[in-house]
Amino acid sequence: MIKKISSAISGIGKVLYPEICPLCKKVIDGRKEYCCKECSIKLIPIKAPLCLKCGKEVDNEEQDCCNDCSGMIRSFVKGFPCLNYNEEMAKCLSDFKYHNMRCYGGFLADVIVKSKGREILLSAPEVIVPVPVHKAKLKERGYNQAEVLANELGKRLGIMVDNTLVERSARTTPQKHLSNKEREENLKKAFISTKKIVKYKSALIVDDIYTTGATVEACTGVLHSMGIKDVYYTSICVGKGY
Repeated sequence: MIKKISSAISGIGKVLYPEICPLCKKVIDGRKEYCCKECSIKLIPIKAPLCLKCGKEVDNEEQDCCNDCSGMIRSFVKGFPCLNYNEEMAKCLSDFKYHNMRCYGGFLADVIVKSKGREILLSAPEVIVPVPVHKAKLKERGYNQAEVLANELGKRLGIMVDNTLVERSARTTPQKHLSNKEREENLKKAFISTKKIVKYKSALIVDDIYTTGATVEACTGVLHSMGIKDVYYTSICVGKGY
C-alpha cells in the first residue's frame, strides 16, 4: 500500500513538475533519461588518445601527457573527465552553478557514471571530496554545485562523500582570465585541511569543469597533507588551458 501511495505521489509530481532537458529545456516525455534524444548528440565524449595524467585529449598516441601536465607539477594519480566543453554544456553548467538548477545534479552524475564509472570504481577511491567554495560565495549562491554533484555521484557509485575535509580559506581572483602559472599561484593557499590526519588512503575529487588543473592540484596537496596517498579526480567537462 505504501509503495502504491508513493508511486501515485511520484506520478502526480511528474505531471505538475515534469522532467525537462537540461540542455534545451523541453519537457522529456516518457523517457528515463535526463536528457532528450536530440540533445544527447550534443554531448561530446572525450576520446583517445588521452593524457595519461589528467585524461584530456592529446594530439597523437606518442604524446603521453598534454601540454598542461607536461609543464606543471601534477600530484594526483589520474583524472577521469567525461565531456569536451562546448556551448551547450557551458549553458547547462552555468545554470547548474549560478541559477539554482540543482536538479541537474542527477543528469550530470549519470554522465560521469556512464562515461567513467567503471574506471573510477576500479581505482577504488574510499571517499569522494567535492571542491569547496568560499563561505562568502556559498552564502551568495546558497549551495556548492560540486557538492550537489558529489552527493549524486556517491549515491550511484556507493562511495562515501565527505565535504568537510577541505575548506576554501581565500576568495580568489576568477580563474578564467589568468594564465596557467597565474592560476597555480592564485590557488596555492586558497585551500586548507580541516583535519591533521584521516582514515582514508584514497580519494576522488569532484568538480564541474577541469581546465588547467590548478584547482585539482591545490586540493590534492591538501589531501596529501592529511595522509591520503592516492588522489584522483573526475569532472563533467574538460576545457582547454592556455
